[in-house]
Amino acid sequence: MKNSKIWLSSPHMGGSEQKYVQQAFNTNWVAPLGPNVNGFEQDLENYLGNECYVGALSSGTAAIHLGLILLGVLAGDEVICQSMTFSASANPILYLGATPVFVDSESETWNLCPIALEEAIVDRMAKGKKPKAIIAVHLYGMPFRVAEIKAVAAKYQIPILEDSAEALGSRYKGKQCGTFGDIGILSFNGNKIITTSGGGAIVTPSKELKDKAVFLATQARDNAPHYQHSEVGYNYRMSNICAGIGRGQMEVLDAHIALRRKMNDFYKELFKDIEGITVFDAPNTDYVSNHWLTAIVVDPEKTNGITAEQIRLALEAGDVESRPLWKPMHLQPVFEAYPYYGKSIAQNLFEKGLCLPSGSNLTDEDRARIQKLFLDFIKL
Repeated sequence: MKNSKIWLSSPHMGGSEQKYVQQAFNTNWVAPLGPNVNGFEQDLENYLGNECYVGALSSGTAAIHLGLILLGVLAGDEVICQSMTFSASANPILYLGATPVFVDSESETWNLCPIALEEAIVDRMAKGKKPKAIIAVHLYGMPFRVAEIKAVAAKYQIPILEDSAEALGSRYKGKQCGTFGDIGILSFNGNKIITTSGGGAIVTPSKELKDKAVFLATQARDNAPHYQHSEVGYNYRMSNICAGIGRGQMEVLDAHIALRRKMNDFYKELFKDIEGITVFDAPNTDYVSNHWLTAIVVDPEKTNGITAEQIRLALEAGDVESRPLWKPMHLQPVFEAYPYYGKSIAQNLFEKGLCLPSGSNLTDEDRARIQKLFLDFIKL
């Protein structure tokens, strides 16, 4: 009998999602507003703490787009963006007619390098273009160097848009990711820690900013008995049905994080005696990652020539999904003409890195299969 496919990160339902969705159907709240939307936002605010306000949206990309608008980004402005990330971090810069300026990673958290960040800011200012915002990402759930990045941003008075799409439940010095920036964003895509099937959220430090985001997300309809619009709006609000899924998922969020972290421990144990394969982990106890995805770096010089791509193909042959790390934005055809600052850390990570199955719904049998595939391949 053929084994079922082991996915990189598949949705994992907790059991109570249907209750909230059924309530939406029973009360005919099948719209981009309703009790589940309000309840989901409140659940997230309670979880994140730190007096934040959350607006539930149709995607994390929508949240980045609105976040940049709230930070005053206009056509012709420049926005610094971490290069090693998913394209959704950078695309909204172009939506606004602004220019992305990409910055390299540093080697411990794989996130925005504070040194390269400052170099970029100083050089852009020397060229007469002070960046309007900084997009910093918590890659694969690992917090970026919050203290250092915030210090650079404060020095030059540039706001931070904190991309926590992959980092719900991750913490830096005990504080939840998503609450460090001037604006934060979350994602609930199907492969994330929790899902609303699709969806995202914007996190703001004030109710006024949240209300502005929700206003723009609902077509910027003015307060009038007729449809009147004084600003350009967007259809970015989350539906009450999707929010119902989210409410059920919030009930199992911490349990799912614990299971993702267990997968990271599994890989650390698997590779502890295998020279040349390093499991991505926190640099110290200030950083607590949800380990949304566990990733490895493969050094062919120490593995007798085995590469990350060879491992990926071996796993694929065993019906196990894995994936290269994010290809840096400055190497992407759509972005390669834009400025880039830094060295080649992000590029080297992309060339040698691999994301491994990390889902909270993986079983002991799945782990045994993964382990056997790895050990059989490495022995060849």
